[in-house]
Amino acid sequence: MGYGFIFPGQGSQQPGMGRDFLERHALARELFDEANTTLGFDLERLCREGPEEQLALTYHAQPAILTVSTIAHRLLAERVELRPLAVAGHSLGEYSALVATGALPFAEAVRTVHRRGKFMQEATPVGQGAMAAILGMDREAVAALCRAEAGGEVVVPANFNAPGQIVISGHADAVQRVLGKAKGKLLAVSAPFHSPLMAPAAEAMKPVLEGLPFADAAAPVVANATNRLLRRADEFPPSLLEQITTPVRWDTGIAAMAGAGVTQVIELGHGRVLSGLMKRIDKSVAAANVQDDESLGRVAEALSG
Repeated sequence: MGYGFIFPGQGSQQPGMGRDFLERHALARELFDEANTTLGFDLERLCREGPEEQLALTYHAQPAILTVSTIAHRLLAERVELRPLAVAGHSLGEYSALVATGALPFAEAVRTVHRRGKFMQEATPVGQGAMAAILGMDREAVAALCRAEAGGEVVVPANFNAPGQIVISGHADAVQRVLGKAKGKLLAVSAPFHSPLMAPAAEAMKPVLEGLPFADAAAPVVANATNRLLRRADEFPPSLLEQITTPVRWDTGIAAMAGAGVTQVIELGHGRVLSGLMKRIDKSVAAANVQDDESLGRVAEALSG
């Protein structure tokens, strides 16, 4: 069985995330302690108890999701020798993928995504940007509708999640104009991610990324922006920079994993958002997830069998 790992992005956070791992595994406590020390606040308590509106803040959600994903990966690695053919992460999840492949130290990643979240939030004043999921339209139709309704503002496809599910991003009024001509709904996010409006965040992140101690990856990492399979340390900073202002090409990224021989993906971290998309992307690729002790045992048994 050729398997690959996928790592969730922002939106998968929820109070209680990681609690089962914390109650059962010392490793989970150690990683949360490392995250708390690195960040200077109690990320563990925020994950366990919320409040939800605080956990949902971009600069809290990003390190929270990365930490729980890393715990899930390392607990699985304790039970089974892991040899994924490829790994991928949705937006923020690309950092989790780099930690899992040994390309970026965990503490550096936690610190970086916290800063990334702040820069992304500060790039556009609250209320001026928005994102919306557009349902039942193909990518060409969504792109054409965005161009038609822009009206001098920014509105662009931001996430190609699966056939018939494309997220758009941009100025709030322009996003509303597109919604007036399409079936969809606004997303509960506080900034227009993966759009040109994130240019200030990209500019702020450039020196941060260039200063990180990247290493070559143990397995190919599928880039969000280009879907290229990356392994060299020098390839990661430009990839992570590019994805801030350009669309997450998740559906074609999964196709790239399948092209590398992946017949099953395992989602590592809280929730089942990405594994749930698999039926719409490629039914021939099986999906599983590791988010608590029960699912950890199930996947470990399947991989060792």
